[in-house]
Amino acid sequence: MIEIILSVVILVGAGYLIAKNYDAKMVLFTAGLLLMFFAIGLGHPLLNETMSSGIAWLDPFKKITSIFTEQLKNAGLTIMVLFGFSSYMSHIGANDVAVHLMTTPLRKIKSPYILVPVIFLLGNLLSLVVPSAAGLAILLMATLYPVMRSTGMTALTAGAVIATTATIMPTPLGADNLTAAEKLLGNKNLVVDYVLNYHAKVSLPILLLMAVLHYFWQKYMDKRQHVSAITNVNDNQLKIRTDLPPRFYGIFPVLPLILVLFFGLAFKGLKIGLIEITFICLIIALIVDLLRTGNIKETSKELSIFFTGMGTGLAQVVSLIVAASMLVEGLKSIGVIDELINAVKDVQGVGSILMLIFSGGAALIGFISGSGLAVFYSFINIIPEITHSVNVNSISVALPMQLTSNLIRAVSPVAAVIIVVASVTNSNPIDIVKRTSVPIIGGIIGCLLLSNFLFGS
Repeated sequence: MIEIILSVVILVGAGYLIAKNYDAKMVLFTAGLLLMFFAIGLGHPLLNETMSSGIAWLDPFKKITSIFTEQLKNAGLTIMVLFGFSSYMSHIGANDVAVHLMTTPLRKIKSPYILVPVIFLLGNLLSLVVPSAAGLAILLMATLYPVMRSTGMTALTAGAVIATTATIMPTPLGADNLTAAEKLLGNKNLVVDYVLNYHAKVSLPILLLMAVLHYFWQKYMDKRQHVSAITNVNDNQLKIRTDLPPRFYGIFPVLPLILVLFFGLAFKGLKIGLIEITFICLIIALIVDLLRTGNIKETSKELSIFFTGMGTGLAQVVSLIVAASMLVEGLKSIGVIDELINAVKDVQGVGSILMLIFSGGAALIGFISGSGLAVFYSFINIIPEITHSVNVNSISVALPMQLTSNLIRAVSPVAAVIIVVASVTNSNPIDIVKRTSVPIIGGIIGCLLLSNFLFGS
């Protein structure tokens, strides 16, 4: 009983601190370390004799080493390489070119409400190129916002659509999909299978549903609020790049995706992973950029952007996964996971209950803190262990939690993407959230129902 009480206190404390915008990585890491020390103090061995340091109180630090090693040799390194590639693409202007090319045809559409679902879907497609929700919002505010306003679209409608563009687009390049493939299918190189066979079957229909909801909800809110079409824009928030490279550079950001799908579908037996494919694309882009500029010295210096981006991936995502793994290992060591399994294994409809618990936790923390991915990375590690013990499909529990984690930030007034859109449009974040609420909540409910229907056992 004391183990459960301690675990609940620490988890509630961690959730409170994350909600108060304390750094999620430090909070999860500290919570995991405390649980490990409490487990040792209560007589629960953290490591077996062959793995132990010889002094039980030093074993948590051995565990830190093993978690870092495991993550870096699995999904962690892949995530860092993808971050590095994305940083290099941004530096040479390839991301901006891709966005400009894909948004140019929209200038021919003159109906504001027809543009709403079109831009929502296009924006989600562009998240393949610019994975940061806030970064994509800034780029779209600079490129598409004037187009949307020129049709007579209100500022709040335009802002709400842009704020929801980076949500649940199925992509093998997503850090969360790499982690999910590794934990749920046993291998990060099966990320294409995970995305095509599971993620896309839920996310694509829900994206269409959200596009429809956006159309009717924005139209209704404009009529209800009698919103003026005139709103000043804070141009200081926008980073408009004019020195763009040639148009063919627009293919570079999506080249890894193209090659991943090509090799994954055409050469099933080929033993090449996402890291190798990304490096192939990087070298192609480097050679082309070198031939265009003719400046070997400058091009070689620009390569450092790739490694700086890898460091950003380590700091932003891999460290979060490590911290979340620490928390999970702490819960395991103190015996809470076993207690949870024993408590739910004979409950009727346990799969739906687990889905609601994990997705609800992600939604709650995500709404309060502006990001639910900390919850996703924390519990994706233990979901397979729990679901297998109670004969429930892991996908039916993990997938809706993952999708909820990505959707919820668009209704959090403290989320970076909401703050960016509100500041650029000189609006109140709450007003933006009111406009995003129905499409996002409808999307979350749709994800839960469709995931349970397709994969529930």
